[in-house]
Amino acid sequence: MQHANHMADVGPEESALLEAVFTTGARLGVHRNDALRPVHVVEVSVVASIRLPSGRLVVDSPWPEDRPSRELAERLPPRTYDVEASWVEAPYTFMGESFDGRECAAARLLVRDGPVSVWQVARAADNDTEWRSGDETGFGTDTSMGAFGDASAWQALTEPFRRFWERGAQPPGVAIARETEKVRSGEFEKVTDPAGRADLLTIPAEEGVTTVWIGRDAAGQVATVAVAPYLSWLA
Repeated sequence: MQHANHMADVGPEESALLEAVFTTGARLGVHRNDALRPVHVVEVSVVASIRLPSGRLVVDSPWPEDRPSRELAERLPPRTYDVEASWVEAPYTFMGESFDGRECAAARLLVRDGPVSVWQVARAADNDTEWRSGDETGFGTDTSMGAFGDASAWQALTEPFRRFWERGAQPPGVAIARETEKVRSGEFEKVTDPAGRADLLTIPAEEGVTTVWIGRDAAGQVATVAVAPYLSWLA
């Protein structure tokens, strides 16, 4: 099925993984570095809510980049949205010590209730913001951190990261605090722009290119916007 925005639907195998990564108890497969390390989803929960007063969503790195932010072409109803995250465990042993291999695997903005009927790769509003590597497209970063945020307030929402970056050249041993709200013991970071009544929430990303996915319901409406960087670690 093709939709009016001309985004191509992804294949059944990829779609199944995108569903499974947000399903507690699902077995995703095995770790690509160890065929004997099964990967299971152990938790799926809402971590925070963010306000999108413009309905224009940016999914990109919050750190300074030498390019415009990657705003999605899709427009959402202006309101507050929950962001849900998924955690996996892939237990392993290293130098005689056991580890649970717990990591945040994926995150998604919950737009509408109900199941996803089809998954698509989300397009950017401006082709100049696309980051491509081979057949992959999405946003590029080398920090393993992305973010959901309102496009109209993106400059203000990313200012704490910009200031932290600019103050980075400090003498050894000098701690630099980042002016963000820590969520779940710092696993996520939230920034609020009081003037624009908008928010930003950091999410996991992949070093290199992180694909952004749109899940649509049976009526073709956006049900969710997701990133799932951990899936690249599956065999």
